[in-house]
Amino acid sequence: MPDATAPIAEPTAAVRLEALLDSAMDAIITVDAAQTIVLYNRAAERIFGWPAREALGMPLDRLIPDRFRTAHAGHMREFGATGVSSRRMSGSTVVYGRRATGEEFPVDASISQLDTPEGKLFTVILRDVTERVRAQHEQGRLAARLAGLLDSAMDGIITIDADQRIVMYNRAAERIFGWRQDEVMGRSLDVLLPERDRGRHGAHVRQFGATGVTSRRMGDGTVIHGLRRSGEEFPMDASISQLDSAEGKLYTVILRDVTDRVRAQHDLAVFASQASAIREQEKSRVARELHDELAQSLTAMKMDAIWLKDHLRADPSGAAAKLDAMLAMLDASVAATRRIAADLRPLVLDDLGLVPAIEWLVQNFTSRSGVACTLDADEEMELGEPFATTVFRMVQESLANVAKHARATRVSVALLRTADAVRLEVRDDGIGFDTSAPRKSASLGLAGLRERAQLARGSVEILSSPGQGTRVRAVIPIVQEQP
Repeated sequence: MPDATAPIAEPTAAVRLEALLDSAMDAIITVDAAQTIVLYNRAAERIFGWPAREALGMPLDRLIPDRFRTAHAGHMREFGATGVSSRRMSGSTVVYGRRATGEEFPVDASISQLDTPEGKLFTVILRDVTERVRAQHEQGRLAARLAGLLDSAMDGIITIDADQRIVMYNRAAERIFGWRQDEVMGRSLDVLLPERDRGRHGAHVRQFGATGVTSRRMGDGTVIHGLRRSGEEFPMDASISQLDSAEGKLYTVILRDVTDRVRAQHDLAVFASQASAIREQEKSRVARELHDELAQSLTAMKMDAIWLKDHLRADPSGAAAKLDAMLAMLDASVAATRRIAADLRPLVLDDLGLVPAIEWLVQNFTSRSGVACTLDADEEMELGEPFATTVFRMVQESLANVAKHARATRVSVALLRTADAVRLEVRDDGIGFDTSAPRKSASLGLAGLRERAQLARGSVEILSSPGQGTRVRAVIPIVQEQP
């Protein structure tokens, strides 16, 4: 039996080296000058799937995909001659290995050489980076998808770092500001802001970074201004968010060009002001007619009634004459009342329809102004409300403008119904005017036409020049009622 007290033999250097190689996490493969495998550790077995007993003595080509073998052989010869390799572990160069199953996979590799009495030996240390490459591919795919999403956004999206330098800038931002992405990346955000707002905006971003609170939210009505590459300022609706990243705080601004909205709000305010002025003018006209005609007639009849009370018995013949005058005055008052009521809402429009109502307008215009006026319209044309009233009022307003300003001798009114709209034209041969000249503040006739057209979602075109008369063209879309 062996002596239990005998000292245990120390492992040889070769055994220790083999144990160290087999404990390594990375594959270690040594080949001779003929590129035959002479050393092959356990990690190599796991990675390539070849057991060591089969791999030893096998040409290294068996572990390399066919398409890379020629290039690899040339690299090995160059390295053997120069001692320099372009492949280093953890570098950016990824080469490919081939498993026993035939599957290709990416590896990170480094190579070294050793001169021995038997010749050169080349040792390759390999690491399977399949998961890393897959993760990089997935990261690249996600980054590409994110970039695609950002570039497909309708709103401008800009990200800045803690120094307020631009680090992300999507295509919508390019369209809005006019700067290309490569022209603004790394530049200060100030390039996109009017000079007067730069300090205030910088302070706002710093406050937001410190508190996380901002008064800016998309759609809250707060309008700030941006600066296009051309130097033009424009209004923006914006919101801001922040993100703590490994490189520091990042601030992302989502912004929308609201030039059209602000312009529409301004136009709406002007339109509302004009509409209010037109309503007040209409009230003043009605009040003036009531005062000038009805109130004066009623006052005169009151005075006549007092006279009758005092002279009925004493002057029967005078009383009879006074009663005749009062009856004539009553007839005139009734006619005035009907005319005022017709101006407010003509019963003929409700009773007979649009074309007879416009015929009544034309006849009334001619009898009052003495200007000849013709009407070209299909007598069978029928329009529902509110379209009939809109067209009627536009004809009425146009003829009133002619009577007041045109000094015309002839007027024509044309009305045409199409499948989806009514087209109106009122034309006169009067003195005309310069349509580009500023309008008088009290001149509300044209504004009234535009107001009515806009309320009906239509349009008005006014063509005129001095000495050439005036044409008013309107298109009123007709929305068919659903049964």
